[in-house]
Amino acid sequence: MVLLLFGPPGCGKGTQSRLITSWLKIPAISTGEMLRAEIQAGTALGQAAQSIMAGGGLVGDDLVNEMLLQRVSKPDCSPGFLLDGYPRTVEQAEYLDRVLDDLKMPPAVVLHLDVPNDALVGRMSSRRQCPKCSRVYNLLHQPPRVAGLCDDDATPLITRKDDREEVVRARLEMYDCLTRPVLAHYQHTDYFQIRGDRSPGYIFEEISGILEPRLGNVQQAMEAG
Repeated sequence: MVLLLFGPPGCGKGTQSRLITSWLKIPAISTGEMLRAEIQAGTALGQAAQSIMAGGGLVGDDLVNEMLLQRVSKPDCSPGFLLDGYPRTVEQAEYLDRVLDDLKMPPAVVLHLDVPNDALVGRMSSRRQCPKCSRVYNLLHQPPRVAGLCDDDATPLITRKDDREEVVRARLEMYDCLTRPVLAHYQHTDYFQIRGDRSPGYIFEEISGILEPRLGNVQQAMEAG
């Protein structure tokens, strides 16, 4: 089973990715992790990507696609995998369709965590961080015991630049512009829009309810094959 996990910054994708992959025993793959692994290994792809990034450029589709192909062709991906942060463009989505077809894998199941922008802004702008130990708090859901002070070392908490409301809104607007065409590519496939403004447990319960029948179909297909 191949899963694509979409959702704006702050929607809780990381939590759901961990829950899903732990349950299904499949690897979670992100573009950033692929890039770091190739660079750390010193491969030709990693060296090419590092050179581009060192010059302030963005790694293009060709390089990212080649990294993806190498990663999903490894044995640990044969039962399936979850992609987070890929595809980012319609061209990448079309490439992934071809890769899955070539690998004789089923079409991807798309899970889209949808959270209203105002809720995301409230959630992200309520974050506070300790500048000394880097512990992160949330004034709405996980506040410090003493207002404004870190529980561990009593250091005054700060608001990170990325968590300021105007920065959050700009990031969400950029995400929406980039992602809308990709989501449109998958609208007529196995696509599920899931309310992401609920507790992680409720969200995972809905996701597992979506995936369980498909797990049975995959098992039947493997036994028939």
